Parts: sequence; structure tokens; C-alpha cells
Amino acid sequence: MATQPLLTHVNLGRHVLKNRIAFPPLTRQRSLQPGDIASDLMATYYQQRASAGFMITEGTQIEPRGQGYAWTPGMYTAEQVEG
Repeated sequence: MATQPLLTHVNLGRHVLKNRIAFPPLTRQRSLQPGDIASDLMATYYQQRASAGFMITEGTQIEPRGQGYAWTPGMYTAEQVEG
């Protein structure tokens, strides 16, 4: 089996990724409280890392009972969607 250089492109379905670096999902627990609203700090965190390669963002609950960890962002209120 031949090895592939880390910094060469790779096809992922119909998408072409610029390299083979993948950033896994991490629970950062930095949402604003009360309300589990995504913060500017979260946006900056992902912006700083997005240029490296393929990135999977942290889990986001779609309703209150789906929250696995405290201070994680939600997507079930208008304020959360706007945040």
C-alpha cells in the first residue's frame, strides 16, 4: 500500500480537500449563559483553525433535552440561531 503525502489534496465525495489534515469535533463549552448561545470567542476559535484543513465543529443540541454537556451551543431558540 502506497503512502500519501499529508499536504496533497484528497477527494471526499464530490468535494476536493486541499490536504489530508482533519480537525476532529471538540466540545469547547464556551457558549454564552444563560441561553447556550454561540459566542464571538467560539467564532474566533473556529476562524483561527479553519484554514488548516477539513474541520468538524462541536456538537450543537437541537432541543434542550439533547444537551450532553453544560455550556455547549444550542439551535432551538431564535436567540441561539442569531448568535
